[in-house]
Amino acid sequence: MDLMISLWSLPAIQFDFSEYSEVGNYKRTVKRFDDGHRLCSDLMNCIHERARIEKVYAQQLTEWAKRWKQLVEKGPQYGTVEKAWYAVMSEAEKVSELHLEVKNALMNDDFEKIKNWQKEAFHKQMIGGFKETKEADDLYRKAQKPWAKKLKEVEAAKKAYHAACKEEKLAISREMNSKADPALNPEQLKKLQDKVEKSKQDVLKTKEKYEKSLKDLDQVTPQYMENMEQVFEQCQQFEEKRLRFFREVLLEVQKHLDLSNDASYKNIYRELEQNIKTADAIEDLRWFRANHGPGMSMNWPQFEEWSADLNRTLSRREKKKASDGVTLTGVNQTGDQASQQTKQSSNLSVPSNTVQSLQSSYNPFEDEDDTGSTVSEKEDNKIKNVSSSEKNQSYPTEWSDEETSNPFSSTDANGETNPFDEDASSAMEVRVRALYDYEGQEHDELSFKAGDELTKTEDEDEQGWCKGRLDNGQVGLYPANYVEAIQ
Repeated sequence: MDLMISLWSLPAIQFDFSEYSEVGNYKRTVKRFDDGHRLCSDLMNCIHERARIEKVYAQQLTEWAKRWKQLVEKGPQYGTVEKAWYAVMSEAEKVSELHLEVKNALMNDDFEKIKNWQKEAFHKQMIGGFKETKEADDLYRKAQKPWAKKLKEVEAAKKAYHAACKEEKLAISREMNSKADPALNPEQLKKLQDKVEKSKQDVLKTKEKYEKSLKDLDQVTPQYMENMEQVFEQCQQFEEKRLRFFREVLLEVQKHLDLSNDASYKNIYRELEQNIKTADAIEDLRWFRANHGPGMSMNWPQFEEWSADLNRTLSRREKKKASDGVTLTGVNQTGDQASQQTKQSSNLSVPSNTVQSLQSSYNPFEDEDDTGSTVSEKEDNKIKNVSSSEKNQSYPTEWSDEETSNPFSSTDANGETNPFDEDASSAMEVRVRALYDYEGQEHDELSFKAGDELTKTEDEDEQGWCKGRLDNGQVGLYPANYVEAIQ
């Protein structure tokens, strides 16, 4: 009994080793090779998505700037404030170019750099996986093989020792119970005592073997730890290269994304600020007064003496109406004179036979040069020089009580159109074909593609513009050199 108690009171013999040193626990370290390859792919995908965002943002900035430039150009804004507004769209175009450069830098520099490093650092095998992963796994297995063999012996000795201790305890328990049983003969009791003695000897033997196997394991442990440390350091060195490379690439990405350190980026907003600050409300008001207000030049009606050498020709409208008589409307009156003229007939009708005789002999309204422009054509040229904002909107004049006395009006006192204006309907219509694409810049211009066919309704004017009609019925102006006649 005392021996049994002494055996079970022995302290447990333990081998303290880290979790990493256990057989097979190096797998997490080896897995870093596969994770490193996947992380390279993840970083490339991350940069690729950011580059796509930069590209889309640049395109949206360009489209936004183009759209609003057209809107501002056709809108009512004018003067220096209009230029300042244009500067905002110019800023967007310049920033768009910078973001395209960012996109190109991300893809051509950073993305390609990671791709090449990944290809050089990781080598795929025919059977799958990476060469670096298999090499690290083989090195770990080789380093652990001797120690793992000794460890297996320790586990077997430990199992045998624990089984002997258990058998000893059962034998002692049976012996004690037999002493209290008077039915047992001395021979049976002797067998139980021999069993106890034998189990004690087995415990001593297995314990000795267990301790010896642990001692042998302790002897190979330092070499095992050294070999494991060497393999681990090799894996660490490879991982260090990857981590340093990632840090280097991310710093380059930061430089490409950080436009605040770009001198051209700073210049864009410095120039934008200067352009906005140059906007002058007083200057714009002065310009508007001079061009659209009381300061503009006045074309007041004046008495004109009739002259046979008057440098103008009859318009096509007058020639068309020659058979019915000629209407002369020379002067627009103002004030009381205009009201009196509305009550009286201001038209002088000449019989058609008289007109025909005048035309056959001598036309006092025609110049010897048949290329002279009519009064209405000169007015048309003036209208074409007006800004796009005036084309889109018509501003009512309030300089007189009646429109018939407005010196800026191109109609006569009776509200009729100027008889000297050209009649477009009288022109010969010709089918033409577009040579180039053209997008109308104003509301009264046509847009078409190369190869489209349309109808020319008026010949080319002095500024090189023709009037035409698309097949959908839209009528407008277009450059004469953009089309050719269909043979």
